[in-house]
Amino acid sequence: MTTVDPESASAPTVDPLAPARLGPITLRNRIIKSATFEGASPNALVSDRLVDFHVRVGEGGVGMTTVAYLAVAPEGRTEKDQIYWRPEALDGLRRLTDAVHATGAKVSAQIGHAGPVANSRSNGLPSLAPSARPNPLSMSIDRKASEDDIRRIIAAHGEATRYAREVGFDAVEVHLGHNYLASSFLSPKVNRRKDRWGGSLSNRAEFARRILAAVAEAADGEIAVLAKMNMADGVPGGLWLDESLPFAKMLESDGHLDALELTGGSSLLNPMYLFRGDVPLREMAETQIPILQLGMKMFGNFVFQHYPYEPLYFLEYARQFRDELDLPLVLLGGITDLDGMQVAMREGFEFVAMARALLREPDLIAQIQRDRDTRSLCIHCNRCAASIFTGTRCPLVIDSPD
Repeated sequence: MTTVDPESASAPTVDPLAPARLGPITLRNRIIKSATFEGASPNALVSDRLVDFHVRVGEGGVGMTTVAYLAVAPEGRTEKDQIYWRPEALDGLRRLTDAVHATGAKVSAQIGHAGPVANSRSNGLPSLAPSARPNPLSMSIDRKASEDDIRRIIAAHGEATRYAREVGFDAVEVHLGHNYLASSFLSPKVNRRKDRWGGSLSNRAEFARRILAAVAEAADGEIAVLAKMNMADGVPGGLWLDESLPFAKMLESDGHLDALELTGGSSLLNPMYLFRGDVPLREMAETQIPILQLGMKMFGNFVFQHYPYEPLYFLEYARQFRDELDLPLVLLGGITDLDGMQVAMREGFEFVAMARALLREPDLIAQIQRDRDTRSLCIHCNRCAASIFTGTRCPLVIDSPD
């Protein structure tokens, strides 16, 4: 059960609805729409639907919305219609940022490489991992990332950041979580390398640290730089707080970040550790090819574990980071109303991130601004997670686009 520190509960509260600085930019409030793959980019390009998705959130009152997820390389996509940075994508991304700015919101680009979470069957390109491993999603073997791959992907993060500046993004958020490539290098369970990129935490952290150095150099203080990192992978033998907290201290000492968003779970090995709430196995299976549908029916209850939903479900872990770091932190997980936001502010977090509640009600923040007692209609059924490849939406909203 999540508890609130009595001392922090009586401390003066920063108003989460008031403007706040994030590195070189100012947000109109402290609420960030966190990254949720929108499933609205056919041919890996911006669509009207993708623009409308973020405009609705911007009009709904958030301080910043996050476009998810923009791969730094074509093999780094979780499926073939996911946008990856290249000249052909830039005009559409500029149209998106202009449209969001017209709502008064800022807009961030989540950048990264999916690594073993990439679908090589869909992409038509081999997926990469720290070590060669079977990939049940694509029914293939992930290729061990070579030294050339590592150098190329580090440089690609810098290039993606330059593109993001060019098309008007206010921030980039580097994906270091959920066992995407940088996160899988951090995981002692997934990273079995014997070279300088494996073994000790210092070695396993080097890839992520070099990525952030390249991003910060490309950002050049003109746009904000955030990272989304796992506090815990949620799997035995994976990354846990005994290593994620020292890793966060490394990132703070490197000085490349304006804020750190704290998350958990593994899209590869334990996805429900992030979501909490119901497990819509039937709906998720229906989005897969027949052989994977069969596998999910047979083994889904082992892969998709159930974690009961509770408000602020990452707070107890995140407090330990707040206690040890001076770096601005973004609290994610079970924040759906003003009460939760105020708890986060009292606990010392500078920003909060929301996702599912804003899929249910893109105008939730505007509602809260009008009536501070507003409660979200989200019931944490997680059926939205089953819609990500067909257009991410809340299935309970009757007027959701098909």
